[in-house]
Amino acid sequence: MAKEFDLSVKVGALELKNPLIAASGTFGYGSEFADFVDPSSYGAIAVKGLSLNPKEGNPMPRIVETSAGMLNAIGLENVGLRRFIEEKLDYLRTLDTKVIANFFGNTVEDYAAMASCLSEVEGIHALEMNISCPNVKAGGIAFGTDPLLAAEVVGAAKKAANLPLIVKLSPNVTDIKVLARAVEEAGADAISLINTITGMAVNLDRQTPALANVTGGLSGPAIKPVALRMTWEALSAVKIPVIGLGGIVTGEDALEFLCLGACAVQIGTANFIKPLSVLDILSEIEHYLTAKGIGRVTDFIGTFRIP
Repeated sequence: MAKEFDLSVKVGALELKNPLIAASGTFGYGSEFADFVDPSSYGAIAVKGLSLNPKEGNPMPRIVETSAGMLNAIGLENVGLRRFIEEKLDYLRTLDTKVIANFFGNTVEDYAAMASCLSEVEGIHALEMNISCPNVKAGGIAFGTDPLLAAEVVGAAKKAANLPLIVKLSPNVTDIKVLARAVEEAGADAISLINTITGMAVNLDRQTPALANVTGGLSGPAIKPVALRMTWEALSAVKIPVIGLGGIVTGEDALEFLCLGACAVQIGTANFIKPLSVLDILSEIEHYLTAKGIGRVTDFIGTFRIP
C-alpha cells in the first residue's frame, strides 16, 4: 500500500494540515464559500480584516477586472470586532482548520487593543496584522512603508498578543528587506507578503476612473513575478517563517513560493475565479511532488538554488 502523501507544514509554532491559507479579504469569514467548497479544505483561513469598530468601506464601484487579475478598493469593510466574535466565530469553530484573525488599525493603540482582545477569544489560532494602513497620528503615513513606524506598531501588538503574530507586508516600498528586518526585530513571529500593489483603471467610454476611489489594490496572476521576487528577498533578510502570496492560481504557482523557502502560501484572487481552486491546487502539488519521488511537502520547501 502506498504511503500517504504528507502535506502538513509548520509556520513557527502554528501547525497546518496543508500549506494553503485562504488570504484575508478573499474568503470572507468562511461561511460565504460553504455552498461551493468545504472551507476546511484549507490548512488555515485568514478572515476578512477586522477593526475595533465596523467599517463601511469605499463607495461603489470598488472592484474591476484587469487583463491578468483584478483591482479592488473595498476600503477594508468589515463587521467590527464585537460582531465578529458574536456572529462569525461560532461557525469558524466548527471547521477542521486553523483560524487566523487578520486585523488593522489607525493608531498603535488600535493595533495593541485588537491583538489583546483577539488573543483571548477561543477558536483563533494566530493573528495576522495588516500594517498597510494610514497612521492617523503621523499624518497619513502608512505603517507598512516606514521601518520605524512598522517596528513601533508591531512591538506594541506583540506585547499585547498571546498568539503567534504574523505581519503582512506591503509591496509598495523601496526595499522589502528593510521592512522585513524591522518587524522581525520588533517581535513578529512570521511575515506574509505581498499585499496588493497600488494601481488604477480607466473607464474609457466615460473618461473617468473605473474605481470610485480612483486607485486600488492590484492582485491576481499579474503580480506573481513581483511577489516571488519580494518573497525571495524577504527570505534572505530574516530568520522567521515567511508566508508567500500573490497571483497563486495553480499548484505549480504555489510550489514556486515553497521552493524559494516559504513555509506556506496564501490563495486570494483565485477564490473569486474558481472557489474550488484550493482542491485543484492541493491535488496538483501532490501530483507534482509524487512524480518526483517526494513524499512530504516539507522536503521540497527551500530547495531553490542559483546555479
